Amino acid sequence: MARAPLNALQDFVAVARVQNLTRAAERQHLTVSALSHQMRTLEQRVGCPLFVRGSRGLTLTAEGRMLLDNVAPHLEAIEQALRPLCSRRSNVLNLSATPSMGSSWLLPRLPRFVQRHPEMELNLDSSIELVDFADGRFDAALRYGPGQWPGVVSEPLFDEWLTPVASPSLLKGRKPPKLEQLGDWPLLCPEDPWAEWFVTFGGKPPKRYAASFSDSETRQRAAVEGIGIALGRTTMVKPLIEAGMLVALFPQVLKARYGHYLVYPQRSREHAGFVAFREWLLEEAAQVSRSAPNIGARTGKRNPYKMRSKREAIAA
Repeated sequence: MARAPLNALQDFVAVARVQNLTRAAERQHLTVSALSHQMRTLEQRVGCPLFVRGSRGLTLTAEGRMLLDNVAPHLEAIEQALRPLCSRRSNVLNLSATPSMGSSWLLPRLPRFVQRHPEMELNLDSSIELVDFADGRFDAALRYGPGQWPGVVSEPLFDEWLTPVASPSLLKGRKPPKLEQLGDWPLLCPEDPWAEWFVTFGGKPPKRYAASFSDSETRQRAAVEGIGIALGRTTMVKPLIEAGMLVALFPQVLKARYGHYLVYPQRSREHAGFVAFREWLLEEAAQVSRSAPNIGARTGKRNPYKMRSKREAIAA
């Protein structure tokens, strides 16, 4: 028996789903007459009619319905298997980034990458989940963490720094707190390293915190809404400070436990698009690393690096 006509089966599935030759022909980039001939040839091959042709279009016969149910899942599985390979064209890069990193840091800089590499197509997916590179969907990821993930390469981009930030609405009509008064104000998220902040820079932690949130995006939003003072990541809060939505209360910054990393499987080193993106990304990250984490605190003009305590300097 001759091999199954895969092209004809693909066209059949397209026709069966829309039950209209004109629309199916447009999707398959065929003429209506060519697609109609293809369907008649397939019917001759299987030995039974697959469609009932009427004035309002096509209707599947029982045999046509059976063929669709049996064939469509296999064609979809083939497309799923091919998709990761097709996505690794040299000018296409599939990247995963955390929402905070993508919106606050990467997107404002992407125009420079596009200008340098106009031929590149970048597909960006926002997620906080760990990427399973085994399924081939992604070429690289930007993640915030300890930098030790099994089975992948993780290159450090830059450190993260923390500092208390508040909404202008929370400060309205009140004198901003001094370092020793911070614990008297509503603070957000006890799971953040507030204890280390108070040990490093002085003051007493509050008896209770105003609210807690499970993700950094919500914590940041809560600070903007004036619910309380957040220990904000400088990468995330700097754009909001520049927009006047948040205020940095002090020039002091605390080095975060984690940092930002470019994470990728070994195979991506052979991907020309990834190589170009990595080169550009490391250049952008180097500029961040060379500059002090000054995010416009209201007090003082001293370099925050020169204000670090002995304990913080050891941690750095």
